[in-house]
Amino acid sequence: MKTVGVAILGLGVVGGGTYKILTEHREFYRRTQNVDISVECVLELNRQRALDLGVEESRICSNIAEVVSNPSVDIVVEVIGGVEPARTFVLAALHSGKTVVTSNKELFCKHWFELEKAAKRTNAGLYFEASCVGGVPIIRTLVDGMQANVVNNLTGIINGTTNYILTRMTKEGLDYRDALKDAQALGYAEKDPTADVEGYDATYKLSILASLAFHTKVPLDKIYREGITEISKQDIAYGEELGYVLKLLAIGKNDGQGEIEVRVHPAFIRKDHPLASVNDSFNAVFLKGDCVGDIMLYGRGAGALPTGSAIVSDVIYAATHSDSKYATFKNTQQAEKGVRFVSDFKSRYYIRFTAKDRPGVLAKVAGIFAKYNISIIDLIQKGEGMENIPIILITHETGELSVHRALEKIAALDDVVEVNSVIRVGD
Repeated sequence: MKTVGVAILGLGVVGGGTYKILTEHREFYRRTQNVDISVECVLELNRQRALDLGVEESRICSNIAEVVSNPSVDIVVEVIGGVEPARTFVLAALHSGKTVVTSNKELFCKHWFELEKAAKRTNAGLYFEASCVGGVPIIRTLVDGMQANVVNNLTGIINGTTNYILTRMTKEGLDYRDALKDAQALGYAEKDPTADVEGYDATYKLSILASLAFHTKVPLDKIYREGITEISKQDIAYGEELGYVLKLLAIGKNDGQGEIEVRVHPAFIRKDHPLASVNDSFNAVFLKGDCVGDIMLYGRGAGALPTGSAIVSDVIYAATHSDSKYATFKNTQQAEKGVRFVSDFKSRYYIRFTAKDRPGVLAKVAGIFAKYNISIIDLIQKGEGMENIPIILITHETGELSVHRALEKIAALDDVVEVNSVIRVGD
């Protein structure tokens, strides 16, 4: 039976969960995977935290040099988070020839090219299943399950914090601030929730997933990003009246001709869409392959044990496979030459504006839309008899720039008080 030694860098929520799984399931992995995985050491400055988890004091390290110089360590698990010191620690492990398993999406998204270059030098493994969508095996699916397909569409709910907030706003009519406070109280949102609610977390993950799905580097700066902080419960209610549910979506499209569209933003989707029923902190990714058709993966997107499950899956995979796999594309810092990224993407749009209750307002608005070749599918006018009334409409598919130019003209009309909301409408 093969014996493999593991070091864990950081024993926070995810690191603690990983340690628990590896120690409690050790005999199970011996029996089912024919490999004996031993946690040889941990890097944790809070020694009491490590002791409370059951780590022997002699196995607690205080610096990365102790870890990488340990001949019993074959695989280093990085669950520190952030870029530094995680980047320095991971590079040290790879330079020493040790395989690395990481859950760090920000580090991986921003420095994937550098980490892979270091791994190739020493023929070390580099695994990152837990960096995207928690316990959902999306990366293994893309790398080892979808090779027969040209993947042309990837759409997902890949941030549990924002999905929980939007679920509470939808189901209970909470406003954004109250839903956020609730998410923070339950531990779903950080004290500073910017990375989640402004869409950065989902953007890191989309960069990784789209690169794998489309076999070309999708840099972070090519992804359009918009968060949920401006979403109102009124818009969610109006959307529901029109048959839609609001989600923060990560969308990747590949036309197969060198043109790629990648964006993260709130979007209304039809209530019968498979992603519409993904609620609370759950995540899901919807894939479309040219051979297999539609596939959806669903599960918990965060948490000690779900994320720990993905980490341990990589540890077992690395322990039972002698050959290291690397990116199927030229993994550099920037995109390859010839790849075009769409900025003026096409979508349908939900638009809410407030106008004075006067004859001819809608005709003026319709005239501006017509000038930019924008047509309307649905329209709701609320508050009849009031001085200022909300008007809600859904457009046919049109270009992003055309919508913004039209709305600039509409906002300048004397009878329009304010353009309140512009939300894209998905398929």
